[in-house]
Amino acid sequence: MLAQHETWQYRWRKTASRTILYLVLFAGAAIMMLPFFWMLTSSLKAPHEMTLRTIQWFPKVPQWENYKIAWNAAPFGTYFKNSFTIALAVTFIEVIFSSLAAFAFAKFNFFGKNFLFVLFLGTMMIPGEVMLIPNYITMVDFGWVDTYYALIIPWTVSVFSIFLLRQFFMSIPHDLFEAALLDGCGKFRFLTTILLPLSKPAIVTVMLFKFIGSWNSFLWVLIMTNTPKMRTIPVGLTYFVSDVGSYYNYLMAASTFAMAPILILFLVLQKQFIQGIAHTGLKG
Repeated sequence: MLAQHETWQYRWRKTASRTILYLVLFAGAAIMMLPFFWMLTSSLKAPHEMTLRTIQWFPKVPQWENYKIAWNAAPFGTYFKNSFTIALAVTFIEVIFSSLAAFAFAKFNFFGKNFLFVLFLGTMMIPGEVMLIPNYITMVDFGWVDTYYALIIPWTVSVFSIFLLRQFFMSIPHDLFEAALLDGCGKFRFLTTILLPLSKPAIVTVMLFKFIGSWNSFLWVLIMTNTPKMRTIPVGLTYFVSDVGSYYNYLMAASTFAMAPILILFLVLQKQFIQGIAHTGLKG
């Protein structure tokens, strides 16, 4: 009887603790989702419904034409094209460079490897704003202002991506690398045919981080672009705000379709993203 009573108490405490935990997580998720819900519902409201003294969560009559009006109010087609072009190019090139560097740090032995890696990590402590003026002067000297070169090339190498992939590569047994070399497999072939396929979660994580970071980049694009034809979504939204003025329903509509690609991308790749975060850093 005593054992059954203790078992019942254990189960009750476990159920109660899980219930409290789920309630706290649900409350946190609700708080985080509230601004997005407000943005979505506000994008369908009439202009006068945005200025009511009382909170109105849902529009009386959904105004779907708000999206069309917002889209036609600015060259969002150009903004989306630039954002996709820059984000895809930066992501693709960075995955190549980061994979090669991480492979060298994880599987090769060379003089000063650990010191060089620590030096790389030390650069992450330098705020990006400190490098704005030197980078801008460099771009001016190259004649790359208001071009894709200035928006892509400076961001094709990331120490964080190298660190992330290096940690994942080190979790793969080194014996596999040595066995492949003994069987006549070249180092580059081992990377492309064995190591990278085994590292899909980490690769997807790096790609997702870089794509989102490039998509949301604002300050650098604002500084380096002079004409609407080179602006991206974040910068375009800034100019859109000054154009539409107090029409917040149009602004919410523009913000909704500007955020949609990132949300869809995360929902599609969330499984690989979570696996990459969970498995990275197990060794080293």
